Amino acid sequence: MRRERIVDALIVGAGPAGLATAAGLAATGAGEVEVVDRDQQAGGAARHCAHGGFGRFGMTGPQYAERWVAAAVGVGAVLRTGVTVTGWSGPLTLDTTSPRGLERITARAVVLATGARERPRAARLVPGTRPAGVFTTGELQRAVHGHGQRIGTRAVVVGAEPVSLTALDTLRQAGVEVAALVTEYPRHQASRARAAEARLRHAIPLLTDATVTELLGRGRLSGVGLRHRDGRTAYVACDTVVFTGDFVPDQELARRGGLPLDPGTRGPAVDGAFRTAERGVFAVGNVLHAVEPARVVAREGAAASAAVRRYLRDGDWPSASVPLRVTAPLGWVAPNRLALDEPGDGFTLRTTEFVTHPTLVVTQDGRTLHRARRRRPAVPNRPFRIPGDWTGRVDARGGAVRIALAD
Repeated sequence: MRRERIVDALIVGAGPAGLATAAGLAATGAGEVEVVDRDQQAGGAARHCAHGGFGRFGMTGPQYAERWVAAAVGVGAVLRTGVTVTGWSGPLTLDTTSPRGLERITARAVVLATGARERPRAARLVPGTRPAGVFTTGELQRAVHGHGQRIGTRAVVVGAEPVSLTALDTLRQAGVEVAALVTEYPRHQASRARAAEARLRHAIPLLTDATVTELLGRGRLSGVGLRHRDGRTAYVACDTVVFTGDFVPDQELARRGGLPLDPGTRGPAVDGAFRTAERGVFAVGNVLHAVEPARVVAREGAAASAAVRRYLRDGDWPSASVPLRVTAPLGWVAPNRLALDEPGDGFTLRTTEFVTHPTLVVTQDGRTLHRARRRRPAVPNRPFRIPGDWTGRVDARGGAVRIALAD
């Protein structure tokens, strides 16, 4: 028998974004606030990250996750783990399954905080055999820090962005030699200090302008085939390979609910108040923009809680919004819709190419709304922000706002 319940706010996802949203809502008396998560333990991906650097005081990932769990539960939010949302049975009604059975939960406001995931080897279309020893960063962290598994002896890390160096640290902690970092770009995308540490202190080669073309080995990985941009091929012997980065939003629930997805982020399209196209449905965190650090999505959660609280109090919802679009080499912008009642405090963008001297140009129907030279280069796999002080010049009846990046 399916039980039916009603709550004021239902948050799907108990990572930092969802927990911060719940804490903000419950602390301000928003009514019955409930968080559900399919995992058995709350905290999101941070709980698998044993390294420091989380939060203001440099906590480890598990400590940071515990902090947000305590913050949400401490102010009265209800947290339920091991609960899988299976679909929608109404605009604000979700069906769930758990060891307690089937439930149908109707909320006055639904917040999607389902996060993101790395694309595995199969989704990247890397051919070859199917040996053991193939991981994503998340799988590696769970194996090492969650289950204490033996990984291997010699690894190749695919990627050279910040999360790639996190994978490198995890491998070193597990006693695995790292043969190389491989990136399709002409240089790394991490900070200079982190990249120098890997290259100089740990003597790890960085192979640029190269892609993994094949996995080799029977039973256990024996090596990877590489192709350089100039056509040269190579072979690197290893018994472990870690595919890092290439995150995609975990947007299946949004898609099942018929929510419009942004073509750039591939997550739900939202405005500056985290409102989707469906009245009463919000989205926050890395389901919107895969992927940003835990501190960033937690900050978004705090902002989203204020927007949800205003909706629960006033019931206001924009009747229309203007889409934001990017042109190459920009990959996406978030938020990606502009509602003039809530223009937001800025926008996050990512580029797919290195741009040394970037100039941002924002236009609508041929009118220039904003033009500014950035002092820092634009780097793939690293976000950058632009202010929203130009949004007051947007014509609500006009076409899409377009953001371009010139060198």
